Amino acid sequence: MTFNLKTKLAAAALASAAIAAPVLAQSEAPALPGQVDVSRVAAGSYAADPMHTLVGFRLNHFGFNDYFGIFGGVTGQLQIDPANLSAASVDVTIPVADVTVAASELKDHLLRPGADGAEPDFFGPAPAAARFTSTGVTVTGDTTANITGNLTLNGVTRPVVIAAEFTGAGANPMSQAETIGFEGRAAIKRSDFGIDTFVPMVSDEVTLDITAAFEKQ
Repeated sequence: MTFNLKTKLAAAALASAAIAAPVLAQSEAPALPGQVDVSRVAAGSYAADPMHTLVGFRLNHFGFNDYFGIFGGVTGQLQIDPANLSAASVDVTIPVADVTVAASELKDHLLRPGADGAEPDFFGPAPAAARFTSTGVTVTGDTTANITGNLTLNGVTRPVVIAAEFTGAGANPMSQAETIGFEGRAAIKRSDFGIDTFVPMVSDEVTLDITAAFEKQ
């Protein structure tokens, strides 16, 4: 009887340890430098981190599937005060010529000149950078807002609304810079910007997925 009781107690102890081990391991894991904590955001001027700020685009191809690409090297400024978010402003520049896509042939098509002096199908060989300048911010939740602004692309300016979400703030462990991050989504019609080749076989509507990091200046 004594042996059985000791055996049962030992088994129970092992079972408890097995259950507790993952919890202990998780509690001992280091916290990420960036946290979704608005109290970490200091008012002031921030510069876009061009290595970690990206604008992705996605559109449908012939009704078969979507393809997508990325614009990187984004630069610009963010002004923000957590006590007055509606007064925040952002002004960023996106280098269209640095577009990244899966196939070199597609990049060549996006950036090639028009045949025999005609207009190019898409951006052409030396496209001007795109630019987004905000005109207003409407807070929609604890960590979300709609950013209204003007997007200039292919020499045409049109209003655009970005549904944005605050995704983290803290000190970058590499540079020690105070950093805040956001993600956003917007939809545009490329024909509004004079890029209407193959519409509607290649969809007119383009989804823009944005991920941005800004460092305090």
